[in-house]
Amino acid sequence: MNQTDITARRQREHLRQEFRPAAVRLLFIGESPPASGRFFYRRDSGLYRAMLEVFQVIDASITDSTFLTVFQESGCYLFDLCSEPVDHLGARARRDACRLAERNLSRVIDRLQPAMIATLLRSIESNVLASIAAAHWRGSLLHLPYPGRWKRHQEAFVYELVPTICLLVRGRTASTVDQATRPAQRTAL
Repeated sequence: MNQTDITARRQREHLRQEFRPAAVRLLFIGESPPASGRFFYRRDSGLYRAMLEVFQVIDASITDSTFLTVFQESGCYLFDLCSEPVDHLGARARRDACRLAERNLSRVIDRLQPAMIATLLRSIESNVLASIAAAHWRGSLLHLPYPGRWKRHQEAFVYELVPTICLLVRGRTASTVDQATRPAQRTAL
């Protein structure tokens, strides 16, 4: 890892820490920061835009400039399984990197003790489950589709996440959410 990579990683992690809530209610777990240099907490990634849309469905007054504060105040936090980008790697190297990152994720889960965990990419679900088991964590687990660039994936992400976020942001029951939404698939652990 060169000095530029080390500096970029430190800046990402410093920014991520600025938005860590005192008590994490919902821990979102992504695969890694994108190789493109975009980053959720810099407000320039596709995941950021999709998550903002979910929160705006619940409260239209949430704006780009207020979203990360609302996200934090709702007890939400995004952590990546791998601290370095892996989306540019070949399939085997990517899987290996994710497997090697499980131990660190289990320590993070143990330290944060979130009430709920949401995986943001189907391909890392087994890594997240291994980390959860190692941390002896108990709670609700949501399996979300990554919103990506395809419209149907973005719509499914919003559709599945709105009821849960509604509970966090508004303290309302899922039944108060528009009939077009439904709860995400949950697994109790």
